[in-house]
Amino acid sequence: MARLERDGKREALLGSQLFAAMQPAELDEILKFASERRFRRGQTIFQRGDNASSMMVVLQGRVRISTVSAEGKEVTLNVINPGEITGELALLDGKPRSADGTATEDTLLLVVERRHFLPFLAQNHDLALRVIGVLCDRVRRTSMALEEIALFDLPERLARVLLKLADDYGRAGSAGTRIDLRLSQRDLSNLVASSRESVNKQLRLWREDGLIDIEEGFLVLRRPAELRHFTEPR
Repeated sequence: MARLERDGKREALLGSQLFAAMQPAELDEILKFASERRFRRGQTIFQRGDNASSMMVVLQGRVRISTVSAEGKEVTLNVINPGEITGELALLDGKPRSADGTATEDTLLLVVERRHFLPFLAQNHDLALRVIGVLCDRVRRTSMALEEIALFDLPERLARVLLKLADDYGRAGSAGTRIDLRLSQRDLSNLVASSRESVNKQLRLWREDGLIDIEEGFLVLRRPAELRHFTEPR
């Protein structure tokens, strides 16, 4: 493995909170048993219910994480971009996949198999303790997210989600920041734990006030600073 290639893969692993707890030598050991897999645009990478035997780092391309609603409609849960990771928890518990993963463009993945990772973890007690610390932090962050859903009203939850999407997928333009990710109102309603009708009403109000717009199916934050006011303590 060329040094530049190895360093790039190491940096990709460091994008995960799980692997950020590891030392460079530990990451290099993991890279020795990691493998690359290529998927064509539109190809299914995994399906809900599949045995979760690995974690994947996106080196090139994008992976759409989705599920099917009770009404039979496909709902986007997340999009995994280059340098991002999916399946970290599956690496530890091996439980079935909870959603579908599809390559939205030609995609190159770095795959770490559970059958290789667990023996490595068992032989490194200090690393195991650091991983436990990472998982505890994840539980705390999940509790905070549930608290947001319980305590914040819809405008604040929706504003937080739109601003986070703009940070992750935004592209600045003359009209504002465009979120380069196609999201339906059902997708947004799932992200903020609300009804599609309520999300539609709030988006319509913000569009009438000039805070947001829709261009070619993409959301544009025209005045993000005003949206940020909804997230500030009142």
